[in-house]
Order: sequence, then structure tokens, then C-alpha cells
Amino acid sequence: MKRAVELVVISDVHLGTYGCRAEELLQYLSSIKPKMLVLNGDIVDIWQFRKSYFPESHLRVLKYILDLAYQGCEVVYITGNHDEMLRKFGKMQLGQITLTNRLLLNLKGKRTWIFHGDVFDASVQHAKWLAKLGGWGYDRLIQLNNVVNWALLKFGKEKYSLSKRIKNSVKEAVKFITDFEDTASHLAIENKYDYVICGHIHQPQIRRVENKKGSCVYMNSGDWVENLSALEYHDGDWRMFYYDQEKENLPFSKSEQAQFRFNLDELLESIVKGTI
Repeated sequence: MKRAVELVVISDVHLGTYGCRAEELLQYLSSIKPKMLVLNGDIVDIWQFRKSYFPESHLRVLKYILDLAYQGCEVVYITGNHDEMLRKFGKMQLGQITLTNRLLLNLKGKRTWIFHGDVFDASVQHAKWLAKLGGWGYDRLIQLNNVVNWALLKFGKEKYSLSKRIKNSVKEAVKFITDFEDTASHLAIENKYDYVICGHIHQPQIRRVENKKGSCVYMNSGDWVENLSALEYHDGDWRMFYYDQEKENLPFSKSEQAQFRFNLDELLESIVKGTI
């Protein structure tokens, strides 16, 4: 039985990179029945896209999202920096799928502002080559981390995150995250939003922010590279889903997985013909 959820927000999946945890994301998506699914940027990593590396599991994620839309789920794709090429299309509507740069919602009277967040990142705005180099380096670091964690598990040790260690030990990285969250929150308060939801920095978060002008709830959906997290809204409440904490309760059968087998050309053909 799939769990009913009114709204789900995921971001920073980075399909097409070595760090993407597509199998885990597909298992999560297969366990829920959302009325609306918001893809808050960097879903497909167009910066690093190459047809020579786009595994079947990554294709299955795209196919499953398309199937959700076909079955009536409202899917909103908000562009990020790694999929910024889609921004040239502006706002588009394709059946149940909307492509946009931001999303404004009214959730039981609460004004909600959802956007990716790269607009606050100076390296993305003014030194794109540096940001792309950083993205490539991050993917290589995740590859190395996977090898390290494989060895740790073999010896009965807990997993270890190299990138989190680096982020937490570098003062500038910690300051950037804090400044990012504060900037988004203060802008939301200034514009009288109750909720502001971002992605981009791969830091899952739900917290209330207050200043002299008011307050808001800042949220970040995290990522599906390391944190494997998503934001869920149901019956007026927000919660953070963490795959590692709840994976034992996620049903996913071999027969269900088998029905998603196909290749990139078949996926593109199905989109063009409208057979999804």
C-alpha cells in the first residue's frame, strides 16, 4: 500500500553522475502516492551529461516520474544551475508537467515560495567555469567516498562522509551555508512568505527564522547524492524524509523493478510519441 502524501519536494538528484543514488530514490518514489511532486532543480546534471554514462537506474527514475504525471500527479520541474539549459524555455506546461524557475503555493493559507537557490551563489553567477569544475570534483570525491565506505562496511565500521567532513571543517563553507539560509529566510520574511524552500546546498533543513520584521520557516530538501532526503507535506505538517532512517519500511519488489527496463533511446521515443 503506497503512502498518501499531498506534496513532496526533492532536489539535487544529479542524474547522469556517479554520485547519484537513483536506485534508492526510485524505491522511495515507489512507496508514496503524492498529489504534487516538486523537482527543485539539478535533477538531471546537464553540466556533466554524457550518453556514455547514463545507467538504466537513472532512466528508470525519469520514466517513473513521467508515469506519475500520466497517472494524475502534478509534477513541477524547477530549474537549477546544473540543468540551467532548461531555463531558456521559460515557463512551459506539458500535460501534468510544468517547467518553471520558481513556484508559489498557498498551503492552507500559508504562502510558500519554492526555488532552487543558485541565485545566491556568486560562483555560479560570476565564475561558472569554477562552479562546473567544483561539480566535477565533487562527483570524483563521491566516487572515492564510495570506495572508502565499502571498505569500512567490510570491517564492520560505520559509513563516513568525506564531503561533510570537508564542509564542516572549512570555515568559508560553513559561512556560505549559513549566509545562504539567512539570505533566503530574510527575503521570504521581507516578502511575507510563511515558508521558503530551497535546494542547491545539499543541506537538509527545517527551521524557523525570526527577525525584526517577522518570521518564516526555512526548508531545504537536501539531495540524493549523500543525504538521500526529501521534504513531505501532509495534513498541514512538514517533515523531512531520510532514506537511511526509513529504508526498512519501503516496499519494492523485484517484479516491480523489472518492468522499468529500457534504454535512453526508448525513453526519448516514448516522450516524443506521447506514449508514456
